Amino acid sequence: MKIAIYARVSTRDKGQDTENQLVQLREFAAKQGWTVFREYVDHESGGKSDRAQFQRMFEDASKRHFDLLLFWSLDRLSREGVLPTLKHLERLTAYGVAWRSFTEQYFDSCGPFRDAVIAILAALARQEKIRISERTIAGLRVARSKGRRIGRPKLNVQSAEVTRLKASGLSLRAIGRELGISSTSVRRLARPTAA
Repeated sequence: MKIAIYARVSTRDKGQDTENQLVQLREFAAKQGWTVFREYVDHESGGKSDRAQFQRMFEDASKRHFDLLLFWSLDRLSREGVLPTLKHLERLTAYGVAWRSFTEQYFDSCGPFRDAVIAILAALARQEKIRISERTIAGLRVARSKGRRIGRPKLNVQSAEVTRLKASGLSLRAIGRELGISSTSVRRLARPTAA
């Protein structure tokens, strides 16, 4: 089996080193008789998915350059939260690439607990989505109770002014600069109203 290894630490300083992860992951792969296609190593926060090697790993996974992704632990793969992490694992699965956590035997898409773990992660992701929605709604209520206006700010520009400038030959972008509003707002104000 051809595998890829992913390792990550948040920073190069403060004594953090991916070599601690890589040594054990390499040894484990060798004991399994697996061939390591490539090692992907990031030295940045796992809170976002725009990590260079993380993205390269997914690009190679989409081309089926390897059969399984081996990582130290789920938090080394991603710290974006349950829902985004589940999406990453689902993406690997959709590419036909298996995945396995070295330190958490139950996070193994090939193991006997695969379906149970995916079901639990999916349930946690749903709960996280509900909590985020509840916090957003609560925040909007508090903002409204303090008299804050929610939504797009009200424009202090009349559509007649936009029409006049448009008739003078100015582009939407030039009209926006002239009036201090976005070209999208100009476009909206320039639309003829239905009678």
